[in-house]
Amino acid sequence: MTIQIGERLPEGSLGEFIETASEGCAIGPNLFKVAEIARGKTIAILGLPGAFTPTCSAQHLPGFIKLADQLKTRGVDEIWCVSVNDAFVMGAWGREQGAGGSVRMMADGSAAFTKALGLDVDLSARGMGTRSMRYSMLVRDGMVERLNIDSAGFDVSSAEKLLAQLG
Repeated sequence: MTIQIGERLPEGSLGEFIETASEGCAIGPNLFKVAEIARGKTIAILGLPGAFTPTCSAQHLPGFIKLADQLKTRGVDEIWCVSVNDAFVMGAWGREQGAGGSVRMMADGSAAFTKALGLDVDLSARGMGTRSMRYSMLVRDGMVERLNIDSAGFDVSSAEKLLAQLG
């Protein structure tokens, strides 16, 4: 069952490759509990089928990086890019895309969080296995306020669409 507007994000953890050590975060992959890091924040989440894939790399993620300041001006505290990849891959993709400081590159290596959202898709026919549907959502204090799921392309889940929904 797909998560709905008004529902709380499911329990789960996401990985993030940290490049600079800070209090509570070592250099390298760190695992974060979604409920803890979403508490009290407004978060824009974009879900993508895979790191380094053509549409994700050329259009979808770059839109969120480009509009990060505008999203934050309209009340978004953090932007998360979630994909069914490991933290090392997400970290490398974030570096390549210049996401540092604007978008947190969150790994869902086993697709557990994506499956709990009901936003998983079987792309085995393309050699990719279980992946994430392409989506964007706005979450306030762990509750889904907006949910935009693409069936093809990325118009519905684009950064521009989410920004327009913020008013």
